[in-house]
Amino acid sequence: MPKTSETVLEIDLRALEHNYNYLRSKIKPETKFMAVVKAFAYGSDTVNVALKLEQLGVDYFAVAYVKEGVALRDAGITIPILVLHPQPVNFELLIARCLEPSLYSPKILREFHRAANALQQENYPVHLKFNTGLNRLGFWENDVAFIKGVLKNSNELKIVSIFSHLAASEDKAELEFTTTQIKTFKKIGEEVDNMLGYSPFRHILNTSGLINYPEAQFDLVRCGIGLYGYGNDPTVDKELKPVGTLKTIISQIHKIEPNESVGYNRAYKADHFRKTATLPIGHADGIGRHYGNGKVYVCIGNKKAPIIGNVCMDMIMIDITGIDCREGDEVIIFGQEQSAETLAASASTISYELLTAISARVPRIILE
Repeated sequence: MPKTSETVLEIDLRALEHNYNYLRSKIKPETKFMAVVKAFAYGSDTVNVALKLEQLGVDYFAVAYVKEGVALRDAGITIPILVLHPQPVNFELLIARCLEPSLYSPKILREFHRAANALQQENYPVHLKFNTGLNRLGFWENDVAFIKGVLKNSNELKIVSIFSHLAASEDKAELEFTTTQIKTFKKIGEEVDNMLGYSPFRHILNTSGLINYPEAQFDLVRCGIGLYGYGNDPTVDKELKPVGTLKTIISQIHKIEPNESVGYNRAYKADHFRKTATLPIGHADGIGRHYGNGKVYVCIGNKKAPIIGNVCMDMIMIDITGIDCREGDEVIIFGQEQSAETLAASASTISYELLTAISARVPRIILE
């Protein structure tokens, strides 16, 4: 890997390809693969990640909001894109850019039906989301009759899939709850088939669902965090490669005497002679204050250096006592040396939050 001279997030597309191939190996040849690239591809780089995945042969993309789908279309992505949480104000733009909405409530269904009618659409592809226990978004099972009433004698919309989302697929202690979700979804699928007279494809599995409940892969699986190198399971994590590596450098080194303090509010006080380094990265870059005060470490070579004191907006300070390093040397925040999952867990959060928090001001370096 090249050495850096500033704070950067390296995006390794070779690791992305490895992770995609690993996840794809877990499904049947006929099962479709939906790559979730919302939130700037989990904090990495939406366009470069999506272009690579399209090249690798994914069948679908999923984003959270319409503007994310528009960005993919502007980049030349042509395969279908599911918008998981569309808002009515963007329905006209969604249709203009050939994006496919998740319809998750009576209100959203009625409003999209009106928009499709006004724009003289015929058989516009839509996806119905059902709530099977997450209680976040989705129709209830008893909404099937309502959906039938809205679509009766209408050809504006074509239901291409029904789906749901597992609430605790990574938690093996919730086996009974997850199994009940899957059974409920199967029952809903039968009711929808009877309502429509045809069978839309079905999907319920995320990354952890694919690993723990492969028998429920139905017609498609949706993978997000696994593509970026994290499987919510130490055994699976060993098979995956982190796509993002957050690097920075040492700006300045200080020698601190006993009882001297470091940083805002004098949160760190030296118990004896210490050597500290200041790094050009802070909470404006996505390294929140909860990572400070000795909770986590960064890597210099193969040495661990704890973050000391309060994280500043643009800087963090680390204890480099006993570490042979110089100003300008490279520092790894997370990557192969220390995974984002390990770093996040040390601060009582999760890899998703850490990855998606990395600021747009941090340059992305694409490694082919």
